[in-house]
Amino acid sequence: MRAWQFEGEGRPIALNEVPDPTPGPGEVVIDVKAAGLCHSDIMYMEIGQQRMPFLPMTQGHENAGLISAIGEGVTGWEVGDAVGVCSSGQRPPLGMFTHGGFADRLVADAVDLARVPEGLDLSLAALATDAGMTSYHAMAKAGKAGPGMKVGVIGYGGLGQIGTRIGVLAGAEVHVAELKEDVWGLAREAGAVDVVHDAAEWAGKGFDLIVDYAGFDTVQKGLDALRLGGVHVQVGLGLPTFTVQAASVLGKSIIGSRGGTVGDIEEVFDLLLRGEVQPVYTEIAFEEIGDGLARLEAGKVTGRLVARFGG
Repeated sequence: MRAWQFEGEGRPIALNEVPDPTPGPGEVVIDVKAAGLCHSDIMYMEIGQQRMPFLPMTQGHENAGLISAIGEGVTGWEVGDAVGVCSSGQRPPLGMFTHGGFADRLVADAVDLARVPEGLDLSLAALATDAGMTSYHAMAKAGKAGPGMKVGVIGYGGLGQIGTRIGVLAGAEVHVAELKEDVWGLAREAGAVDVVHDAAEWAGKGFDLIVDYAGFDTVQKGLDALRLGGVHVQVGLGLPTFTVQAASVLGKSIIGSRGGTVGDIEEVFDLLLRGEVQPVYTEIAFEEIGDGLARLEAGKVTGRLVARFGG
């Protein structure tokens, strides 16, 4: 089968022929139909030489498809079931410590499967397994966005667009900070009451919650925007280290939010199916994954890229 693989530091992702997988106990094989492209895929390749247990490593951790084989001990699933795969953060992430889904077929643990409801497009199902799950969990679970709260979203990319909408659906007053003016209209359509270039413009504005989907020089700006007792939820890892002023943390909280759960994914599936969340995404072919990652790294993607596989 075909697989897009990281082969080593400084080398571009490569399209290789690899053996077909077989499921072990508690596992299934999925014929991948759609896979989202994520900034984490790029980050994994940047640090992969030191962290990955073996090379080459098949990339891709945002996947949906159809079960084609079932391993010993798996119950509740049948061949042909449509599923998404949860990279929950509790198990080694796909594409980093075990082969991911930029391939014709993927092995996954049955406990990590989210059932795709009938009628939901598999491109949406794929992006829900990370962009959806991670943004939803950060806003709704870690941040506990709710009615009447003043919420700031930093970064209106693949995750921020969904996080913004989740905050709006929770009844919060949502503000967005985003450098790219060409997506400001999309943020307002999602329900944001205001959009600014830089979260520094929020300093002293008394926000209840900041959710940072960017993670560059934004953490201090988020803290400066919060009222006493406010919460900053960190999701984005644009930079490997952050520096903040010690006094700005006093009376406030910083929470790191990574991934989510199968339940989070299935809740996002329902929101997508009902049209409550309508993320912007562009479909590309499986063969375009390498070029797609280059576009993503260059900042030339609006929303999400999702690769659709043949068949």
